[in-house]
Amino acid sequence: MIVLTHNNQKAVSVEDISTSTEIDFKATDSILNVMYALAEQFPNHVLVWQHVSAVSYVDFDYIARIPALDRKCLSYCSQSFFPDAIGYVEQSPFINIKKEVCYPTWQMSGLIGVIKASNLLQFKNEVSSINFSYALNAIAKLGMPQGLRCYSEPSLLKKELPSHEKQASESLLFKFVKQHYKWVWVWLLFLNKWIYERKFSLYALCHTFTTKRTHVLFKSQSISIKKGNQEGDGPSSIDVIIPTIGRPDYLYDVLFDLRNQSHLPNRVIIIEQNPEPESVSDLNYLHSEIWPFEIDHTFTHQTGACFARNLALSKVESEWVFFADDDIRIESSFLEKVMNNLKGYGVQAAMQSCLLKNQKKTYKIIHQTSIFGSGCSIVSSSFAKKLKFDDHLEFGFGEDTVYGIELRRLGVDVVYFPEPNILHLKAPRGGFRSTFVQPWEHEKIQPKPSPTIMYLKQKYYTNEQLNGYKTILYFKMYKFNLFKLKTFMKRWKQSEKWAKFLSNKGALNNA
Repeated sequence: MIVLTHNNQKAVSVEDISTSTEIDFKATDSILNVMYALAEQFPNHVLVWQHVSAVSYVDFDYIARIPALDRKCLSYCSQSFFPDAIGYVEQSPFINIKKEVCYPTWQMSGLIGVIKASNLLQFKNEVSSINFSYALNAIAKLGMPQGLRCYSEPSLLKKELPSHEKQASESLLFKFVKQHYKWVWVWLLFLNKWIYERKFSLYALCHTFTTKRTHVLFKSQSISIKKGNQEGDGPSSIDVIIPTIGRPDYLYDVLFDLRNQSHLPNRVIIIEQNPEPESVSDLNYLHSEIWPFEIDHTFTHQTGACFARNLALSKVESEWVFFADDDIRIESSFLEKVMNNLKGYGVQAAMQSCLLKNQKKTYKIIHQTSIFGSGCSIVSSSFAKKLKFDDHLEFGFGEDTVYGIELRRLGVDVVYFPEPNILHLKAPRGGFRSTFVQPWEHEKIQPKPSPTIMYLKQKYYTNEQLNGYKTILYFKMYKFNLFKLKTFMKRWKQSEKWAKFLSNKGALNNA
């Protein structure tokens, strides 16, 4: 383990702590170039950087125990390097991070961090900056969607320390956006700062005109997948939860696929819903056929996906839970491959590729994802059962997003796997004649966005992210038609009013 100590301006010392040996370096080089030189000299080592203020507080014993460190980049600081205005250009959950847990994010700091030398070397030709923290954020931002797993990890330090680095200037922020986002986001950043902060950032904007977007082809470390059926390592148990309404034929096909799995689930938990008072179950085959797993079937007249999944979660007993839909198809080796991926990559939550028939797969790299799918994800039950789907969002939008955010706030990373695939049939809704009517649907001025989306944005996103979303939504709806601004603001305020209603409803329910 090679440790570089710096004072934000230059490298102060370099040591191989495994042998307590001082390593020579070029003192006139930037901190980043010293890191690159060390990576070339010690490509198979782990590189740790620390600010001089953190020397006595780095937990090297913890770093030595970090699993799969050859595929990770970890850092920590109580203060983010980029100012809150970065939220104007990114709507992902990687911005408003929870500092108390290991949280997936590309936001890095010069205070303390760790990366495998061979991973760092892949950025040498594209990432260069006098500002060390800027370079670290660039490396994580470029590497994260290509398989480098990046985290804010408080356990790197034995105690909380204040930051000794300045936040990025406005010019550095604009430069970063130009280098790592599509060109239009620089203009949106400029516009949002003008609208919401009354800042006319023309100087910072002009300095991006000669800046080009940065591209890096990062290859993550190859790994040896640990098989679930190795000697001394029994197969993991898994429960499958499936909410269903009026689609018995489609559900039968799902059960047929589960019956033919090479790694059988322990239990399949089915929540069948039908709001008609006199209705009865349509799933006679649950009892007329023999299934190689236990089926826990609940029939209820109460509808709602959040209700159904929460009820199913309360019944989970196995180590893992597969959140499935009632209109999917999977190959016979699906669960076996998923279990091997979970073990091999050391993750607690996986989201599988879920595509419609003939839909082209866009994402083909295993990477940390900003989304969560409640019909295509597998989560460790020890975490899944700690959470519930937010019933404020019942019959609305965003319950998947909220559940995924809450998982991350528990310290659970959600990793996307392109294989094995799930085929989503997108079956037509059936089985009941009544539909739920939201209380705002009778309003003369209809809220926009949906109040459930406004509710989750207000609860989990920064003010800058919310305002950035507001600007984007306006342009999507009306483009450059300023005459529609008054109408848009009325609809936005209606959404805020009903989002407040949802929040107050939740407060009353929890009282």
